Order: sequence, then structure tokens, then C-alpha cells
Amino acid sequence: MKSDDIATTPAVDFAAELADHLAGYGPRPFIEYERRWYSGDDVLAQIDTVTGILTDAGIAPQASVGLVARNRLPHAAATLGLIAAGRPIAMIYSYQSAQSIARDIETLAPAAVIADREDWTDSTLDAARRTGCAAISLSVHPPSAELLLEPTPERVQIARTSQDAAGLHILSSGTTGPPKRSPLRTDVLSHTVTTMTMGLSGCYDDPPELVYWPFGSVGVCQLLAAPFLDKRMVLLEKFTVEDWVRAVKTYRIRRAGVQPALLRMLLEADVPKEDLASIEYLPGGSGPLEPELRTAFEEKYDIPLLWAYGATEFAGSVCAWTPDDHRRFGVEKPRSVGRPLPGVHVRIVDADTGREVAAGKQGLLEGKVDVIGPDWIRTTDLASVDTDGFVYLHGRGDGAINRGGFKILPEVVRSALMLHPAVLDASVVGVDDARLGQVPFAAVELRRGATTPSEEELKSVVREQLPSHHVPVSIRVLPALPRNAAWKVTIAEVTALYRSRPATR
Repeated sequence: MKSDDIATTPAVDFAAELADHLAGYGPRPFIEYERRWYSGDDVLAQIDTVTGILTDAGIAPQASVGLVARNRLPHAAATLGLIAAGRPIAMIYSYQSAQSIARDIETLAPAAVIADREDWTDSTLDAARRTGCAAISLSVHPPSAELLLEPTPERVQIARTSQDAAGLHILSSGTTGPPKRSPLRTDVLSHTVTTMTMGLSGCYDDPPELVYWPFGSVGVCQLLAAPFLDKRMVLLEKFTVEDWVRAVKTYRIRRAGVQPALLRMLLEADVPKEDLASIEYLPGGSGPLEPELRTAFEEKYDIPLLWAYGATEFAGSVCAWTPDDHRRFGVEKPRSVGRPLPGVHVRIVDADTGREVAAGKQGLLEGKVDVIGPDWIRTTDLASVDTDGFVYLHGRGDGAINRGGFKILPEVVRSALMLHPAVLDASVVGVDDARLGQVPFAAVELRRGATTPSEEELKSVVREQLPSHHVPVSIRVLPALPRNAAWKVTIAEVTALYRSRPATR
């Protein structure tokens, strides 16, 4: 299949196909983690351990399993194995407080929860006990899994009668509205993998896939690309310039998914052009790509950036640039996020009437993915489509903050701050950041007579309620928030408070 031909994969038994791919590696190296290679047999042994624990605990195959996902070898094996077994998986963010993880466990009430040993704290273990679910611990050194808590008989019985949809249940980034857990059925995952791989074929001797997007979000589908291309993978627990560049240089990697923050980090580190010489192009997304950043990167490295737009609710990308489109239109349409993919439909509608607007006119973007169903999904993204079918984004209608690819709704952070007993009101805004694009900044107004809390105390309130990327970079405590004549908080003045804050080192 040519790289320019992005075609949707027919709906097949995705789980069985994944199992076949995983079995094909055998004794050959499959996953590099912490600069050590693990064979296909090593990974299958990890999978067998986890699935064996679930079976021995009496957890029915159709029952939901919660996974506190970290980008580590045992977690990668568990994720692949659970999908291949056709089990429903509820992904739980690991980059949040223990109290928030515990709250997710109780809210989801899965039949079992799999988490790294460091994530099994008193809070999370107590939540598992209250829920009655099995608690399975993963360790990295050496890779292993063990049962910490047996499920209660009641939970086992509930699991036997549950009918949870097989696939990944992932918390969305908030692109189409407030974050919510979205199911990606196993038949839909084939479409997702195709959008991740841009329809390419592969083989074992090709350079490996580079996997570093957080497993807790739709980035977990990056993990699926390697086995479906019959390729090896280099697994990074988190992105660092050093580890990313080492992998590219060592294995002569030809493409790897990026986001704006990563591009800025590579430019700031002044990575030599020759270190990235093997890269043919870089697909990207998770946030808008400013033309200035595109120009700076492409001019320095002579590497085309093939940007895309998508969301968890769309099971991957909605539209994207192809290498051919980039050659033909890249200079002419630098602000576009490409054209809709096969099997995906895009329209722009008037926010008030819901009627489709003319080419070039701005409105709210709606998308429809054939493999998901016939319904149009409305986003809060302001967009337009030109006469050539290229999609342009013009911001968001809900004021969401895009922090390095993670969407943050200011009102959600404000609500968390309001839980502090000293806070009467709060305002949260997005402020520019050279590396991440935008970050949240907050100002709070105190109740009369309240003791002034420290900035760290206020940040802790947010950290306990929400994933860590929601925590403001700075919080100002004020006697009164700036307001206009209608008593509405003036966003411009709150933003100015961030710019005027004393420099810290």
C-alpha cells in the first residue's frame, strides 16, 4: 500500500487479528524498554500471567477491567493482552493523585483493577476493597504481576452477568466538550490504527515504531501500530529529547508522531540536523500548529510536518495531510489540518441554526465516522473548509486551554478551586507558554475574614481533584477579582496579572 493512500481497514475480528500478530514475534526482539529488548515470548509470558490471574480470580471475559496505565513494559503487555482477549478495558489516568485514582476505581466499579505497585496506595487499595474488585499489581524490575486482593463473591457474580462492550474505554481530551469516557469498540480500533499508521504496510526488519504518547488517553493506540505493522517498537515512559533522538539515530526511524510542544523542545535543544536525517516526515496533532513553528522546524530540518485533527470521540484522526497533499499544497495552505480521511465526513454548521455553511465560512465543526455510526458529532471547534476540501481551525468556542495536547476546560479547574473553604470565587485563563503552547493560570478571591491559603495549598486542591495537567502554573490570591460593569470577571485583566507577576527562579 502506498503511503499516500490512506484507506480504512475493513471491520474484522480485531482482537483475534491482534492475537495472531503478537504470537508471530516468538523469540525475536519485540519491545525495547529502558534500552533493553524484550522478545515476543517475553511479552506473551507477561500477558499470560495477567490473564491467568483474572481467570483464576473468576473474572468473566466480558467484565470490565480497570487499568491505571503507565508507559511501562508490563502495562504495555497487559493492554495488548486484554485487547487481544476481547476484554473491556477502562483506562484510568496514572498522572493524577492517589485520591483521584481511588475515586475513579469507585466510580467505574470494574471487576478488577490493574495498576503499578507504586499506584497501589492505602487510598486505592481501600477503594478496591469498598468496590469488591480484584487488585492486581504490576512490577517492572523484573516484569511481573501478582494478585493483591481477591474479588468479593458478589463482584464475581456481577462480573458474570455484565455485558460491557469489548475495547478501550478512554477518557477524552475534551475536544468535543467536557472530558468524558468514550468507548472505542474493537471493530472501531481497526479504523483508529489505520489513521495512526496512515495506511502504511510494514515488516519486522523496518525501523521500529516509537511509542511515547500516554497510554491513559487515545495515545494508547500508538501502542497498537507496531504489532499491526508486524514491527518492533521502542517504548519510552515519557518523552525526553535525549531518548527520542537516541531512538531515531540508533534505529534510523523514518516517521514518528509529534505534537507542537515536542517540536518546540527539539528546536530549543538545537538538535543537529544530521541526528534526524533518517526521518522522511513527521505526522502530528493534539493541538494547533502555528505557521511560524511549522516554518521554523521545516526550514531547520527539512522534514515535512503532516498535521492532523481528531478526537477520542472520532476514534482517531478526522482529517490529515498526506505526503502527496503536502507536496502539492503545503506552501499554499500552511494553516490547514488537511483533508477528511476516507470513511470520515466533515461539515461546518452555524452554531445557532445547525445549518451547514458555505465553503470558507466559519462555524462549528461536526464529524461523522462510518465505522462508528450514522450520527454527526458536534465539536466546540470553530472551523472552515475551503473549496479544495481542506479544513482550517479557528479556535474553540468553549475557551479550552490546550496544554501540550491536553485539553483543559477553565470552568473545571475553577470548580476545583472553589472547593477550598477560603475561596469565594476564581477565574482560570490560558496564558502563552513557549514550550507547551498554553498553560492554565488562576486568580482567586477570598471570603471575607478567611485566612489566606498558600499557592501550594490551592494547587493541592486542584491536584487532588483533577489530573496533574489541570494544575495552574501560578495562582494569585486577590482581595477581589477584576470585574466589569456587569460584574463579570474580565479575562484580559486576569491574564495581565500573569504577565505582571514577579519573576521566579
